[in-house]
Amino acid sequence: MAYDPNNVFAKILRGEIPCNKVYEDEHALAFHDINPQTPTHILVVPKGAYVNWTDFSETASDAEIAGFVRAIATVAKQAGVAEDGYRVLSNAGVNANQEVAHLHAHIFAGRKLGRMVPKE
Repeated sequence: MAYDPNNVFAKILRGEIPCNKVYEDEHALAFHDINPQTPTHILVVPKGAYVNWTDFSETASDAEIAGFVRAIATVAKQAGVAEDGYRVLSNAGVNANQEVAHLHAHIFAGRKLGRMVPKE
């Protein structure tokens, strides 16, 4: 999966598409998902052009990696979900059903979430 500079998150980062922003710093932007799957569903995206976790871990600077990971925790605290619990999910690649070729983390919270992957 190649990085597409015209993906929806790149357009949000450039201000071409509006978002309901909840957090922003030099490394990350966080906003409410437009199709929430849980009562709290926030997306956190790094500001750099990274396709997924593999790309990010191999090419981002240490400051970008630390900043992105810290942004996720900061957003969870600010959203008031850190104490009761939340899930961070990031899909990487076709088999994981990654829909946008820009690294992003979903913060899910606000109800009991159950198993991550159903038993077969």
